[in-house]
Amino acid sequence: MGVIQNILAVIVVLGVLITFHEYGHFWVARRCGVKVLRFSVGFGKPLWSRVDRHGTEFAVAAIPLGGYVKMLDEREGPVDPAEQDQAFNRKTVWQRIAIVAAGPLANFLLAIVAYWLMFVVGTTTVAPVVGSVAPGSPAEQGGLSPGQEIVAVQGDSVRSWDEINLKLVAAIGHSGALSFSARDEGSSSARDYQLPVDNWLVRQDPPQPLPSLGLEPWRPSFPAVLGQVLDGEAAGQAGLQPGDRVLTVDGEAVDDWLHFVDLVRASPESSLALEVERDGETLAVELTPGRNELEDGVVIGYIGAGAEPVEWPEEYRREIRYGPLAAVGQSLSRTGEMSLLTVDAIRKMFVGLISPSNLSGPITIARVAGDSARTGLETFVSFLAYLSISLAILNLLPIPILDGGHLVYYAVEAVRGKPVSERVQAMGLRIGVALVGSLMLMALYFDLMRLW
Repeated sequence: MGVIQNILAVIVVLGVLITFHEYGHFWVARRCGVKVLRFSVGFGKPLWSRVDRHGTEFAVAAIPLGGYVKMLDEREGPVDPAEQDQAFNRKTVWQRIAIVAAGPLANFLLAIVAYWLMFVVGTTTVAPVVGSVAPGSPAEQGGLSPGQEIVAVQGDSVRSWDEINLKLVAAIGHSGALSFSARDEGSSSARDYQLPVDNWLVRQDPPQPLPSLGLEPWRPSFPAVLGQVLDGEAAGQAGLQPGDRVLTVDGEAVDDWLHFVDLVRASPESSLALEVERDGETLAVELTPGRNELEDGVVIGYIGAGAEPVEWPEEYRREIRYGPLAAVGQSLSRTGEMSLLTVDAIRKMFVGLISPSNLSGPITIARVAGDSARTGLETFVSFLAYLSISLAILNLLPIPILDGGHLVYYAVEAVRGKPVSERVQAMGLRIGVALVGSLMLMALYFDLMRLW
């Protein structure tokens, strides 16, 4: 079921992103007087198509990994003299620039709308309160202590651990000190702290900002009470039921859910003697965790059970909500921030500060899309917005075959007053295909490595 959900989620995500991107090209092309022959979402044989009154064929094809807008163009075949004024190549260089740039701009617009919707509807997060500080870590050296709420990183205010992670990832490669502001519990005033770092997170795969600083977020105590039990897994086979409270494991008292998880993970395929409280009675249960191998080859125990949900205290909750007008500024700011973060990540990957193994392909996108869809609409919309920004920036890279490569050609034409020669464009096309093909193969390789 999880695989099916992932596939459906990635089809929805890519379908929305591709449709918006290609519609940007299509909409501006129509307004510049260019005849559009086909608007296709997907590649390959069309599964559905229809032709409108302008002669444009709209199609949904079998391979949902891209799309295209085919325009009338004398470089691609003979054009009826009566329609030559509608050919793409006959338009001014500024019109062609507008048509090519419209695709990425449509993706930026989609991200802005998605973030605006999130800010208007409102999101609930938890306060970034420090739970523990590792001895000898940068956090301890800087003076942070458990119970403090972090309110700013590198001079920018933060309201959640997600925002903190974004600020920290943006600082990859930094040496010196990371600036934090935090306030003690019950205090309204914040103090500044300097956390010493050197070549911050350079080539760490994957980057783990909080553990690298020695910070552990505060979480409420989760009692060792089962909230769900999966059919056919070890917990269900042992007779455990939702609502059962685990008291001891092999005679050792269980403190909380995380303690119980540690005991299970350390005992793959080993019999455990449990004492369980159910409806006021104490029961003895024999539990044999299954075997689960992680990506790094470590084998852990697995029983197919989840904890009973625990409500976060009200004082630790933060609701982020804006009015329709204020949300416009916030959505523009968030889109700009994520765009700069993406561009900077690409730059750091090229100079070696970030490992290229962080590249993601369709498999990882499918997994993350499925996970975000299962988490909730808010997470799914946020992922959609970020992926839309990534698609826009990727297409704007100055690589022949991408929109950015065409924009470079047209910019040169605007300066020189004449088009780039066909020989140079043909050479650029071959280079572009090689570069994009290599990136796709690298992303697929790292996808498969994560899967294994």
